[in-house]
Amino acid sequence: MLTIRFSLHDDDPRFAPVRAHDADACFDLFARDFSRPDALGEAAEATALAPGTRCLARTGVFLEMEPGWEALVRPRSGNALKLGLTVLNAPGTIDAGYRNEVGVILHNAGRAPIDLCAGMRIAQIAFRPIPDHALEPISRAEFDAGTARGLGGFGSSGVKEMPGQ
Repeated sequence: MLTIRFSLHDDDPRFAPVRAHDADACFDLFARDFSRPDALGEAAEATALAPGTRCLARTGVFLEMEPGWEALVRPRSGNALKLGLTVLNAPGTIDAGYRNEVGVILHNAGRAPIDLCAGMRIAQIAFRPIPDHALEPISRAEFDAGTARGLGGFGSSGVKEMPGQ
């Protein structure tokens, strides 16, 4: 089993990531405070997030990951369905070398304000290995587009009809 080390803001155990169930793929993250995008130095323990707006939620969590690993911050499905609250850059990537506090960019995709408060479960985090890889530039003439999809792009597989109709 892989162990990821973490530290907490003011060593406050309320912000420790938790798995709701032993077999869950992700750990829930809790909000420590919230800041508007234009005032990141100012924080509040509670805020009302208006429809179509975003804020930074700090989690109180600092991660120590070994090279070759990443953390992925994702929305919580219940928050997305019930509140319209999502993670704007989902999945948010945290690189192994990042040592600052984990922050989550929250977005209100709903039609009503969302009351956010410290201690609320706001997102979930998963940990994944990153294979050792590199990009190799090749000329356009060497590029092989000979797959079933080829150069088909957005919408190339259809947008309305279900297969078999």
